[in-house]
Amino acid sequence: MDLNALTALSPVDGRYRRHTHSLAQYLSEFGLIRYRVLVEIEYFIALCEADVPQLKGFDRGLFAQLRNIYENFSESDAESIKEIEKTTNHDVKAVEYFIKENFDKLNISEYKEFIHFGLTSQDINNTAIPLSLKHALEKVVLPLLGEIHTKIAQDAESWKDIPMLAKTHGQPASPTRLGKEFMVFHARIAKQIELLKTIPYSAKFGGATGNFNAHHIAYPDTDWVAFGDKFVKEYLELERSHPTTQIEHYDNLAALFDNLKRINTILIDLSRDIWQYIASNYFKQKIKAGEIGSSAMPHKVNPIDFENAEGNLGLANAIFEHLSAKLPISRLQRDLTDSTVLRNISVPLAHTLIALKSLEKGLEKLELNQNAIEADLSENWAVVAEAIQTILRREGYPKPYEALKELTRKNEKVTEESIKSFIDTLNVSDSIKEELKVISPFNYTGV
Repeated sequence: MDLNALTALSPVDGRYRRHTHSLAQYLSEFGLIRYRVLVEIEYFIALCEADVPQLKGFDRGLFAQLRNIYENFSESDAESIKEIEKTTNHDVKAVEYFIKENFDKLNISEYKEFIHFGLTSQDINNTAIPLSLKHALEKVVLPLLGEIHTKIAQDAESWKDIPMLAKTHGQPASPTRLGKEFMVFHARIAKQIELLKTIPYSAKFGGATGNFNAHHIAYPDTDWVAFGDKFVKEYLELERSHPTTQIEHYDNLAALFDNLKRINTILIDLSRDIWQYIASNYFKQKIKAGEIGSSAMPHKVNPIDFENAEGNLGLANAIFEHLSAKLPISRLQRDLTDSTVLRNISVPLAHTLIALKSLEKGLEKLELNQNAIEADLSENWAVVAEAIQTILRREGYPKPYEALKELTRKNEKVTEESIKSFIDTLNVSDSIKEELKVISPFNYTGV
């Protein structure tokens, strides 16, 4: 069978392709090849601008044409590189040969041996991958997360004055406000986004074993460490790790994945809470014409968006966990496990993107059912016991906790009437009794 959305083994390239296609230009095989070409071209330009003697005669006016090779990189270009790879059996070497062919077309063949000059494959991979990841996050994933973050804040503002029964251990507890509960998630996500901004996108660039051996032997008077720092920072907008082995340490990459995992964990928590609110009838969901909630029960409108989000966030986190645990570990200078694992960084990001789009859809469908929220408060007058006993403590009333405990743990249902009758039996002033009688599940919501 030919590969398409129906025959793809992974749902991120099959069923959910419509949600994940925006990541392809960065994190697919095509994306990886394109970013490798970008790094090789920019490296050659950097060598020219570093005044390497043999490149002093290179026409700087050709830099734009060189950059066109990756700026206008096409699928047919990527296929050409894959065809070269059939002969070389080496993916990065195939990129080098592809660029050399383009040098031939531009009639600058005398300079083509400075493509990939003194480098090893990981100088290309360990710059191309973090650069493509950075762009994928900045241009696709984080903007959508930002929209959801904003939506949570908007809902929190809309519902800031809605009193709601809180639940601790699944049992009725001191009332809260619906908007505040949503603001908790907004604050948690905001903190993790701020932490995410502090994590550098690190790159390894230093020759075969990190020491610029080949560069130094060819040009011993050049400060190659300074060159590497400048190239990675100014040409690629990454941060160069130093010193290194043949490969990047991946410690910052692991920190990035752990941070994304924490954000996803917060979103799982949000999804489960909203699922529970829907189950409690606090929210209804807008119905879209033609959609079916259950194949057997026509009345059902299932909270599938939040379930889909939870499932995909869990999958993403499982893979993020492996990436952050495995990548910082390598045998001596390097083994190939980092290479095959790095090819999968698109997978958890794709599952995260699917989840974010499900959350976005689910949040837009929520309709507040204030009657159900108020009915729940009306049915749970026992929750004001904490308020009453606290004021009695303030007034020095003997054993207030025990008095309220006896009232609220009887078999009879605690109601507004029984609470007020209890207050009338208390040996306190009339003004205190009036203060106590004003308290209700609807106004005992704190600050």
